[in-house]
Amino acid sequence: MIELLTSETPNGWKISIALEEMGLPYTWRHIKLSEREQKQDWYVALNPNGRIPTIIDHDEGDFAVFESGAILIYLAEKAGKLLPRDLKGRSRVLQWLMFQMSGIGPMMGQANVFYRYAPEKIPYAIDRYQREVHRLFEVLDRQLARHEYIADDYSIADIALFPWIHGHEWSGVTLEGLDHLRRWHDAIAPRPAVQRGLAVPSKADLGDKTQQTVEATRKFLA
Repeated sequence: MIELLTSETPNGWKISIALEEMGLPYTWRHIKLSEREQKQDWYVALNPNGRIPTIIDHDEGDFAVFESGAILIYLAEKAGKLLPRDLKGRSRVLQWLMFQMSGIGPMMGQANVFYRYAPEKIPYAIDRYQREVHRLFEVLDRQLARHEYIADDYSIADIALFPWIHGHEWSGVTLEGLDHLRRWHDAIAPRPAVQRGLAVPSKADLGDKTQQTVEATRKFLA
């Protein structure tokens, strides 16, 4: 059984979506970022970086895995799903997974900080990160003009990217004019496993997400 330690962020939803898509049995625990639970000693012992998500594979001697990209690879290999086994196919998926980890995630994270959370609005910073996010979206749009999914077949690369693209409005970035990216997003969003994954944590656990998220993040950054 997989235990997922997670919260209401794109990186957290990556893993709950993957678990649902792969059909792996799991339980989950809501790590309350506003209470800095991710910085408690017991959690840092599992995840040295003090971030979410983390999984514990109780079938493998309580083996802990942190970093969302590493977790996706681990789960795909465990389930034998959503990651090709041939050398080239596997490489294509991992290239786009790394694109999300090194580009989309960090740049959207910075856009979120300056657009939503910073107590002082700095136009240069907001514009700089929103423009870079849009540039990265254009990279995806060009790829999706030639492929149904980001690396041909639906894979952990799509799962890694989807929660971030799904939250584009939170970064203040539009999908206008990115018809292929929009088509891809709209094809993935209604998948039953995706909808179930996006519900972890459930809305009942979140309360007023928008206001809580802004206030908690501003407190954390301070």
